Amino acid sequence: MSQLNSVRRTLLKQFAAVTALTPLAALTQTVQAKQAATNTVNTGLTQPLKGNINHSVSRWTYGDLSLEELCLLVKSLGFSAIDLVGPADWPILKKHGIDSSMCNGAELNLEDGWSDSRFHAQLIPRYLEHIELVAKAGYKNLICFTGNARGMSREQALENAVTGLSKILPAAEKHGVVIQLELFNSKVDHPDYLADNTPWSIALCQRLNSPSFKLLYDIYHMQIMEGDIIRTIQQHHQYFGHYHTAGVPGRHEIDDTQELNYTAIAKAIKATGFSGYLAQEFMPTPDTKAGRAQSLAQAIQICDV
Repeated sequence: MSQLNSVRRTLLKQFAAVTALTPLAALTQTVQAKQAATNTVNTGLTQPLKGNINHSVSRWTYGDLSLEELCLLVKSLGFSAIDLVGPADWPILKKHGIDSSMCNGAELNLEDGWSDSRFHAQLIPRYLEHIELVAKAGYKNLICFTGNARGMSREQALENAVTGLSKILPAAEKHGVVIQLELFNSKVDHPDYLADNTPWSIALCQRLNSPSFKLLYDIYHMQIMEGDIIRTIQQHHQYFGHYHTAGVPGRHEIDDTQELNYTAIAKAIKATGFSGYLAQEFMPTPDTKAGRAQSLAQAIQICDV
């Protein structure tokens, strides 16, 4: 493991040096050499990642990097997926052999979602279009949101979501695309958001009864709202199609500065036989690109069980 860490530190230093250069042409000239170094890490000099967890990282949390730079960082750490990338940027992912592990772009925003029937006329054609785009690109997951309650009852919100989502799920099933509803906390980050707890969200899954509808179980958000993370995963994993991480409190690194044991959580996810993605979605705290890259490397190691 010390040799693995040494090689990764070397790659991260190279990455920091590359991303300090301008213009982008200077970066692209180093891509082949960087990829060769990454391949060496993964094929013989030292241990690769264990392969039990499919790792990913959310693009927005590393927004200081261009998508090209983030692809290089991801590959240097031995995994090959990025969350929350839309169709316009998929060619960049394909260029680097990176999976779009959670596609986006069909949603209106986080507040105007499927639980409010006023937005169905906009959402339905957008999702039908994106379902085809996702399938044609060879991807699988497309994110969605319930939106806010705005005084609506929980039961009415469920009925509205079922009515709207039922209009797109036949297309999703036909194309092998999974619509993934993200769970948020309404206590700290997303006041009034409807899918802010596991039982209500599972009830939506049960009413829709479709293999093309799952929950994006965000561990950070659900720790804030209800805790009991590992038992929830053990008991209800059949409804969960994707996972997000972040440290609680603060939504920063998943190390020992926060309250969750992500190694134990990753082991619980692995034990369910889960074959989807566990995506890092913490906001890194270091001031430098190299430091933020090291935060991601550490998070991947914590979850690589």
